[in-house]
Amino acid sequence: MGHDEAPTIPPWDYSTRAVQSAIPRGLGQSIGFPVHAAAAFQFTSLEEAQQEFIQGGGLSYARLQNPTVRMLEERINSLEGADHTLAVASGQSATFTALMSVCRAGDHIVSAPTLFGGSVGLLQNVLPLMGIETTFTDGSPEGMRAAIQPNTRLLWAEMISNPSGDVADIELLAEIAHDAGILLAIDNTVGAAGYLIQPLAHGADMSVQSLTKWAGGHGSVMGGSVSVNATRELSANPMFTEGGEHSLLGLHGDRVLAVRQRWLGGSQLGMTLAPHSAFLLAQGLETVGVRLDRECVTAQTLAEWLSSHPKVSSVSYCGLPDHPSYETAQKYLPRGKGAIMTFDVPDPARFLEGLQLLRIAPNLGDTRTLVVHPWTTTHGRVPEARREAAGVRPGTIRMTVGLEDVQDLMADIDQAL
Repeated sequence: MGHDEAPTIPPWDYSTRAVQSAIPRGLGQSIGFPVHAAAAFQFTSLEEAQQEFIQGGGLSYARLQNPTVRMLEERINSLEGADHTLAVASGQSATFTALMSVCRAGDHIVSAPTLFGGSVGLLQNVLPLMGIETTFTDGSPEGMRAAIQPNTRLLWAEMISNPSGDVADIELLAEIAHDAGILLAIDNTVGAAGYLIQPLAHGADMSVQSLTKWAGGHGSVMGGSVSVNATRELSANPMFTEGGEHSLLGLHGDRVLAVRQRWLGGSQLGMTLAPHSAFLLAQGLETVGVRLDRECVTAQTLAEWLSSHPKVSSVSYCGLPDHPSYETAQKYLPRGKGAIMTFDVPDPARFLEGLQLLRIAPNLGDTRTLVVHPWTTTHGRVPEARREAAGVRPGTIRMTVGLEDVQDLMADIDQAL
């Protein structure tokens, strides 16, 4: 079966697919992913090499594809409910590939306001260098719809935003995007590789994530991915239709978005995921469900406890009834409301210095509970107005919940406060 043919996904539960998908059966096959440390792959004739370089889909050069990376992509397809996945070297490179796969100079993007600082940097600082502008909205459906222009190619939002925990109403955003003939891309990093939600099943056209976070799960490896399904929503985008039957859409049909993303992120930009990193990420994916079940329960417990703590002025977690996205979270996140939250303290520096168990580090999805001060780190280079729109204030602490005992976490936070 060629790489661009979506494998049949058995009707197994997520946790079953997490440990069984993409591993072949048969005499001598390994139970797990082998690591293929190779920069290039052989041909037996000129004709074979020529056909591969014309058609792609096989193995030629490791910048384009590697057997270990391919297996990881097939596993993510299974977990995200996708037809095609491109795995790349980091979440930032996955975001860049997703954005640039449908935009060129003169195009426009509409974005929700509550985003990861690195995504804001791409949209606000990097893409304008390429002639691509972004309108940041108030996040409401009305605001997103009103911001669409004739040259808009993409709506961008985070499924569960980092760090404020806003939850995207995917079905409504997909309706807005598709009514305008454009695509909806969802950053599903906090959605944990499809465990908490599969954005594509609710109408999104791209599910983008940093695999570094919950997919890897142990803070030991970097990676990112872009997952898509066959789509025909590109007929209003001149990049894909110019040239008639020889256009990108005419040549590749429903596979065009997947083909362009692999060409852009792999072939042209070389944001290649190393095979050993793919192996580690595949191992992490096998325990996503087990980890998230525990982390979501702990996060809910901590959020409720912090909400009543006299030294905490506010808590933002979409599992709390007073969160603006609470009802949306109830609709889309039945398995849990994620493992990220923020809370405000009067003296962030003193609080962080007083911690003995929680660790100060700018990562998410680790097995260890991590905290950071977004105002001075992850969002430190974002303009103040944009920081506040993203739910970041001078007293805000971002916490991503790990696997420790909840009573131990409470005790450490309490003594630090």
